[in-house]
Amino acid sequence: MSLLDLSVFAQRRRQLMAQLPADSIALVASANLQPRNSDVDYAFRQDSDFYYLTGFDEPEALLVLVPDEEGGKSVLFCRDRDVEMEIWHGRRAGPEGAVANYGFDEAFANEDLDDQLLMRMADKDAVYYALANETLDAHVSEWLGALRQKARAGISAPEKLVMLDSLLHEMRLFKSEDEAQLMRQAGEISAQAHIKAMQASAPGVMEYQLEAAITHHFMMNGCRQAAYPSIVGGGDNACILHYTENNQALNDGDLVLIDAGCELDYYAGDITRTFPVNGKFTQPQAEIYQLVLDVQHACIEAIKPGVLWDDIHQVSVRGLTEGLVKLGLLKGDVSELIESGAYRDFYMHRIGHWLGMDVHDVGRYKVNGDWRPLEPGMVMTVEPGIYVSPTNMDVDEKWRGIGVRIEDDVLINEQGCEVLTASVPKEIKDIEALMAKA
Repeated sequence: MSLLDLSVFAQRRRQLMAQLPADSIALVASANLQPRNSDVDYAFRQDSDFYYLTGFDEPEALLVLVPDEEGGKSVLFCRDRDVEMEIWHGRRAGPEGAVANYGFDEAFANEDLDDQLLMRMADKDAVYYALANETLDAHVSEWLGALRQKARAGISAPEKLVMLDSLLHEMRLFKSEDEAQLMRQAGEISAQAHIKAMQASAPGVMEYQLEAAITHHFMMNGCRQAAYPSIVGGGDNACILHYTENNQALNDGDLVLIDAGCELDYYAGDITRTFPVNGKFTQPQAEIYQLVLDVQHACIEAIKPGVLWDDIHQVSVRGLTEGLVKLGLLKGDVSELIESGAYRDFYMHRIGHWLGMDVHDVGRYKVNGDWRPLEPGMVMTVEPGIYVSPTNMDVDEKWRGIGVRIEDDVLINEQGCEVLTASVPKEIKDIEALMAKA
């Protein structure tokens, strides 16, 4: 069961139904088990949209929202109880448990789905659902076809198919205080895991052994899994943005970049720290690291309500470009280098992304073609970086193979922002002091 109160999910359903026309119906499908190999499945992870509205953590389920019935009715279709299957694969709520334990108005076994949906979709004007869900899309096509066959009996099929995503994802973009508290906990657990990795680092340690230290801390603190595959890149591997092989030995004198965050009750942490394998930065490493850190501080300082999303990215672009010129990695006028995109050889991603139930969370970055202003309740990452390719012959050899990214999670509030991941060190002196004690 979720750490959130059951009433939270019911309130979300009511909030969504209040935005739907009275002559519509909304469908939200669960995730299903995915095969890994032979007769083994991947560990089940519920669809974020479905869980956001239900708190129901089983596959093969469908949420139906009917806004015109007594202020709105939520109906769940799920697997029926099956004693033999539960012996092999675990307990099921069944329709009775869905009503008693999850607060749905009604619940039915999946065997009743076709008959019930034909009845509930009849004479509706619109069906709202995620058009990208191929399985649900096929079902909707079948139900619409069956309803059209009933036209002579005076029954009409919905004529509009509308994406539900824009309404639902706008809700998810703004975190309630309950969600913010979960994300504070996820940020703190993630931060302490990074500290464990710093303390475990030493020449000869394998990248996956630092990953193991992180995963162990996640699980020992109530997080069954990471929010995404952990990135542990030593040396040149730090210059591969989404490096996940994590199978190389860490070398004395190299940096190691770790991008890892836990998932706590479906809410993600997302932290990157870069530190020396042996606990001591070299001069070239320290110079690039301090540049990235100064820019990250400037970006966080700039975050407050009303500032445009893209403005924060532009702070990072200008700051990093100015620093790259000072260090000699770029040559020329800063504005011209920005205009030409020359900085992208070293900084090829944007400053961050929305964060929530998905690590790259839902929500539009532009509204009506314009960058949207930041508002209280949004959570975003701030993650500038510099990556000097080991094959870049245009820079001095001392810089090659240095990859640095520093990332924190911030919650926008009325005053500015709150850094949710502040307890893991990122100042050079603090990192070196921590690792000296290990």
